[in-house]
Amino acid sequence: MVRPHLLSDILPLSDFRANAAALLEQLHNTHRPLVITQHGKSAAVVLNPQDYENLLERIEMLSDIRAANTDIEQGKTHSQAAAKTQAMEHLRKRRTKS
Repeated sequence: MVRPHLLSDILPLSDFRANAAALLEQLHNTHRPLVITQHGKSAAVVLNPQDYENLLERIEMLSDIRAANTDIEQGKTHSQAAAKTQAMEHLRKRRTKS
């Protein structure tokens, strides 16, 4: 995700309301988020939907990496052979239930 430009991508709610269509087009074209202020303080961030999805995917991946690192540090690991055996057993059980 591209960072917002401080001079053009931070605007008061009243400006967003008055220029919503043009600002949404800007969002689509630049992929820069808009920071909306209210009473001089940041109140919301508006993102392109695809950029939002990409951001969520990155967060999920980083969370998975952090969990994996914690498992490794705690010795909660399996050899490749053990993991393969466990996966194959799981698949066999699923096939017999079908």
